[in-house]
Amino acid sequence: MARDRDPGREIVPAVQKLRIQHAKRDRLRFTSHRDFQRAFERALKRAGVPMAYSAGFSPHPKISYANAAPTGVASEAEYVEIGVVKVVDPDKLLAVLDEVLPPGLDVLAVVEARTPDFVARLEASHWRIELPGTSVETLEQALAAFMSESEVLVDRLTKSGIRTFDARTAVIRANVEMGSDCAILQVVVRHGVPAVRPDDVLAALKKVADFAQEIPPRVTRLAQGPLLEDGWSVGDPFTLDREATQA
Repeated sequence: MARDRDPGREIVPAVQKLRIQHAKRDRLRFTSHRDFQRAFERALKRAGVPMAYSAGFSPHPKISYANAAPTGVASEAEYVEIGVVKVVDPDKLLAVLDEVLPPGLDVLAVVEARTPDFVARLEASHWRIELPGTSVETLEQALAAFMSESEVLVDRLTKSGIRTFDARTAVIRANVEMGSDCAILQVVVRHGVPAVRPDDVLAALKKVADFAQEIPPRVTRLAQGPLLEDGWSVGDPFTLDREATQA
């Protein structure tokens, strides 16, 4: 502990940055972002990853988290960037991290960061919202009413109090499907400030239509990344890094 707090400790600069895509599945969807941060930092230590540290009296590992999904929501597209002091093979890092992280926090891809402005590439998210107890017909009617509006204001309780914002403008595409036991809402939402979340979309549906969801929904983020040329599909944010590596 004293070594970590030594202000005179030599700070070795990062020689490589790596971007990691991981999933949050099953019961681990209830893990808070802070809990995941602790679990991830412990996993890096257990895996022996040669982390770079910040300068100052209390150095911390160079880790950046991007657009974490809300607590209680599953995801296939969470992103983390780390800095290391020795060159690491991305494939080996994927294998060792996936081994030391608990099942449900699963590493899906690792690439070397070869391009700037990664967070700016995360333009939109594709959400799958399963609604037990709701029929396809009811959901289709509510969605049609929502999509016909130019603006639907919803309220959200934040640390600063109640905040009101438009949930409609952020929704680029939405459609209804029939699942094995319930109706499913597929929705692509453009990122903004504040970010429109799945619960905001459901609140907006209730506001514009006779729609009530008594059973908690099952929500999964299927993708997060740049909007493709069609204007509504979400692409892979690692594509530019992979292309730069192959060049």
